[in-house]
Amino acid sequence: MNAPARRELVRQMVDKGLSERRSLAVAGMSASAYRYATRPDRDAELRQRILTLAQRHKRYGVGMIHLKLQQAGLLVNYKRVERLYQEAELQVRRRKRKKVPVTEQQPLARPTTANEVWSIDFVFDRTAARRP
Repeated sequence: MNAPARRELVRQMVDKGLSERRSLAVAGMSASAYRYATRPDRDAELRQRILTLAQRHKRYGVGMIHLKLQQAGLLVNYKRVERLYQEAELQVRRRKRKKVPVTEQQPLARPTTANEVWSIDFVFDRTAARRP
């Protein structure tokens, strides 16, 4: 059971007439954890702007989104944008490869007479300056 669920359980017990201390002991929760007020998400607006930019421009990565936010007047740390981008599980869409039509391949022509095709295989050669 997580903390918000325990908090709700303690509230219900207190509403039914059980003391706060007793309710906390039953739920196995400390008083400071019970009274803890969660802070509002300070990245909510920025997260939304990143998502809208990423949806509008599917080929934009973290760098371009950070640049567009700067151009809009938002001075935001690059690492913060990068963290929110990764938390949203965004990735740059890969471009689809252009499919080249396959041409019909011709088989290699076989030589019809001797000495029609020559080949050479060399492993070592020297330059004019006698260097290998």
